[in-house]
Amino acid sequence: MVATGLVLAMAAITLATYAMPHGMAAELLRAAATAGFVGGIADWFAITALFRHPLGLPIPHTAIIPREQSRLGRALGRFVAEHVFTEADVARMLGRLDLAGMVARFLADPASARPAAEALATTLPRLLATIEDGRARKVMTRILPRVLGGPEAGRVVARALRHLMEGGRHQEVFGYVLAQLKLLLAGREDALRQAIEERVREQGGRLVGWALGASIARRALAVINAELDKIEPNGSELRDAFDEWMRREISKIEADPARAAEIGAALRKVLAHDSVRVWFWDVWSRVRLSLEADAARPNGRTVAFLAEALGNLGTLLHTDVAAHDRLQRVAQGIVSGFLPAAQAQLADFIAEVVDRWDSSTLVDRLELRLGPDLQFVRINGTLVGFVVGGVVYAALHATFG
Repeated sequence: MVATGLVLAMAAITLATYAMPHGMAAELLRAAATAGFVGGIADWFAITALFRHPLGLPIPHTAIIPREQSRLGRALGRFVAEHVFTEADVARMLGRLDLAGMVARFLADPASARPAAEALATTLPRLLATIEDGRARKVMTRILPRVLGGPEAGRVVARALRHLMEGGRHQEVFGYVLAQLKLLLAGREDALRQAIEERVREQGGRLVGWALGASIARRALAVINAELDKIEPNGSELRDAFDEWMRREISKIEADPARAAEIGAALRKVLAHDSVRVWFWDVWSRVRLSLEADAARPNGRTVAFLAEALGNLGTLLHTDVAAHDRLQRVAQGIVSGFLPAAQAQLADFIAEVVDRWDSSTLVDRLELRLGPDLQFVRINGTLVGFVVGGVVYAALHATFG
């Protein structure tokens, strides 16, 4: 109303000057008011032409926004994608968001970690089924021996053995082996006695073997059994020697690359054997069935294990600054890697959304949003036209009379 009223005021002043006495003042005011009226009309036409046809007349190059809506949408999409969602801006935004901290808080909360664990458990059968796929099985069969039997396999074995020693579990294994040896000796005692007698007969002759073979065999077996009985679980010279031997071997594996490589090569040969492969996939089939059955139970061990693992991960991200920073860098790297494709899709998305907008609604909303500033353009055009018209008239009059 102000802008339009100002234009009408310029028109009224122009007409009023014709009723004024002829003179320099009246001509100067007429020239200024006329220029202000023309400037206001020109700016009204330009602003109106952005949104619609002025006075409803189909004048060329008017109603620009409705006519160029699709092109403007594409241009807006490209601008946002290329100049707003830049790699630097996205990196700064991710830094302020602290994605690692958000993940840590989410996982550390049992109320959110438990549903996440249940969701992961539901995907477990599909994941296991992909491993059972024929192509995946062939790939796993080729990769597992290389991975588990690689140069670092020896050091992994050394760490596992050291962990067993720290918990004293290696002595349990040693005790089990000794118990099995005792059972073997007890079950094969007659065959061993006969073998010892034959050995004595070969070395000492038939007469010595007949006279002393049985006695030597009984004595040898008795000594062996007595020594095995002396090996108590709480300590013995043989157990101490086994401890010392284990520590030496672990140190060699950890410090000697050649020994570690030998362990890796041995594991690779074992894992590549057909019998071991058949045994491994048989064990895997049994484990898979058990895991699938357990994962289907909300209170099963799989869900509990996943919930505990997620909670531990959240606690780790809270307490370990290095792990927190690594996750943040990984998240930023993933986003940066997907950014080019995301920029193209974002540009297309914005273009499609703008193109679907109703033209009349779009024009009305833009006019309401930009209206105050555009009306000031009209007001400024009218006032600037008034001043410039007066200055130009005064300058021409002073120059040419």
